[in-house]
Amino acid sequence: MKTMTINILDDQTTEKVRWMLDHFRGDGVEIVSEEDLNDLKCLQATRSEESVTFEDYLADAD
Repeated sequence: MKTMTINILDDQTTEKVRWMLDHFRGDGVEIVSEEDLNDLKCLQATRSEESVTFEDYLADAD
């Protein structure tokens, strides 16, 4: 898979580029914003961490 970053300053141009790229989704193009990609990377990094129950979280909140 190849990754490409496109920086666009104008919201109107951004929408035009997204519209164009949407036509390639059937050919295997995936559109992910950089913000979403960063969020996904952060979530992936926590996959191996031990989880805490919600009750334990509330008990330690004070």
